[in-house]
Amino acid sequence: MRRHFILGVLAAGYAAALPSAAVAAQAGAGRTLLVVGDSLSAEYGLKRGTGWVALMEQRLARGKQAVTVVNASVSGDTTSGGRSRLPALLKQHRPSHVIIELGGNDALRGLPLSMTEANLTEMARAAKAAGAKVMLVGMQLPPNYGRQYGEDFMALFAKVAKAEGTALVPFLLKGLADAPDSTDKWFQPDRIHPREEAHPVMLDNVWPVLLPWLK
Repeated sequence: MRRHFILGVLAAGYAAALPSAAVAAQAGAGRTLLVVGDSLSAEYGLKRGTGWVALMEQRLARGKQAVTVVNASVSGDTTSGGRSRLPALLKQHRPSHVIIELGGNDALRGLPLSMTEANLTEMARAAKAAGAKVMLVGMQLPPNYGRQYGEDFMALFAKVAKAEGTALVPFLLKGLADAPDSTDKWFQPDRIHPREEAHPVMLDNVWPVLLPWLK
């Protein structure tokens, strides 16, 4: 009995000595970040682990941020595709945070902006209904798609973010697609998909919004 008493005291003392570690672990526990995007997030044409989502996961780990990152991005995906895939992803991964990086392929195909807006809205609502915080990642179009269409497309991300109370990254390719000689320096030969060297810049565009959003 004396032995059991001593072991009990030691166990109690051990537990009391570790409250800060336990609290820290619990504070980060259960955070799952789901990324639903297209080729810009799916590492199209890149070596695995070099895209901005993988770099984000690595930077979070270096900063001792206990976040599980699930990259469910699919090259070529549209907002319609993301909307149809999202319910199963929410059920499977039960994320605490959801990043939606979709819409570029809608615009490249000339799809109605009203449809893109409706899909992004429904995705944001579905994620919030599942208990997740939402971030929209905005995109812009080259000028050859027409000034009005381009401006309306760019504006719809902010419109949805404001209406649904989500976080917003205004332009994922800021400093890349709008930079001088950007095509040769930052993009693959198809002139659409960023090179590996561009992805740290893409992460830098997301990071200032990401950290306060995660907290």
